[in-house]
Amino acid sequence: MIRWLLVLVVGCGSVGAFAADPGVKTDPARLARIRAATMPAIKAPVPFNTPEADAICSALEVFPPDNPWNLLVDEWPVHPSSKAIVASIGANKPLRYNPDMGFVLVPPGQKKVDVKLVSYPDESDKGPFPVPDVIPIEGWPANYKRNPKHAAVTLDDIQRDKLKEDGDRHAVVVDPVGRKLYEFYQIKKTDAGWQAACSAVFDLKSNKLRPDGWTSTDAAGLPIFPSIIRYDELKRGKIEHALRFTVVKSRKAYAYPATHFASRLTDTNLPRMGERLRLRKDFDTSGFSPEVKTVLEALKTYGMFVADNGLDWALSCAPDERIPIIHEELRKVKGSDFEVVTPPPGYRPAK
Repeated sequence: MIRWLLVLVVGCGSVGAFAADPGVKTDPARLARIRAATMPAIKAPVPFNTPEADAICSALEVFPPDNPWNLLVDEWPVHPSSKAIVASIGANKPLRYNPDMGFVLVPPGQKKVDVKLVSYPDESDKGPFPVPDVIPIEGWPANYKRNPKHAAVTLDDIQRDKLKEDGDRHAVVVDPVGRKLYEFYQIKKTDAGWQAACSAVFDLKSNKLRPDGWTSTDAAGLPIFPSIIRYDELKRGKIEHALRFTVVKSRKAYAYPATHFASRLTDTNLPRMGERLRLRKDFDTSGFSPEVKTVLEALKTYGMFVADNGLDWALSCAPDERIPIIHEELRKVKGSDFEVVTPPPGYRPAK
């Protein structure tokens, strides 16, 4: 009870608002650390893979304390169909990661430009958007710089898709001062300007979700930025938020905080978009490298959301060359080491 009261006082100043919700438990040290940090001045776009970005992100409060991304779920009940759902994803399949989701931090006065929305305009937020010239596309730079075949490729080449890769081409822009998040799906630079399949804007000061039934740049309708494994977190030795992962087969259903499904399958043993899983409490992380142990401990504490269709058990990590390659270590963790969790009775979704 003492731990909860500390959370309530630091988190929102209202004990009653949190005490009535058994599922709302956060880490008071996280919020105290963030609010004690001084955010550096941001005068120009800052790429994610820099010390400047590390300092900014360390001082950025991403969503309110009671937001689903920030909740501790280490004591949440196990879903009654947990074993069946895990088996549908692959109990013997390994955990893996994608160095995919980069981002750029922009100043509050960043020039806004039009982005032509070509595939999902009716489920997109409208621009203009603060898209800088240096916006990274999914996988840039680590996935290219580590590949000898693509060593000479430039960011402009990737932005224009000169390699004809197509793919999801996610792109993320964060305004840390205004606490606004802008995300794009299949973004591409053309001679006529930027275009994207979909755009989604999130207020990082709010718990507001996408409209019910809407997608985002993720199939589940969730934001991507709050889920990314970042270098500053691994260096600090603590990830303080839930992660995202993908599955090959999902169900035609979604669970809070997701707002959208991306399947025609109705098998109740398949995971819904927004399904939350965590690493079992008794999983021994002592033999792993500091970086991987940090990831695994976060999966025990905050868990991970089913966010999109893709490779089974694949986490999203920043494509930052400062982050060591952790593929082989993660593969030692299997699907059977996870369990599906469900909110405790009395839990009320954040407003």
